[in-house]
Amino acid sequence: MSNRAKVAAGGVAVGLLLLIWLPWWAALLIIVGVPAVAYLALDPSQRRRLRRVSRKELRR
Repeated sequence: MSNRAKVAAGGVAVGLLLLIWLPWWAALLIIVGVPAVAYLALDPSQRRRLRRVSRKELRR
């Protein structure tokens, strides 16, 4: 199993646990908010690099 697959599986597990323990709106806020804040915390050059890498992977 690749590292990305492990991270994805862990994210799904955490999301399901949050949905069980918290109201749905709070879990959704955390699930969407954490990656958004992490993206906004990047430097502009890091954001450009991330977008470039993501586009390259989509063209495969």
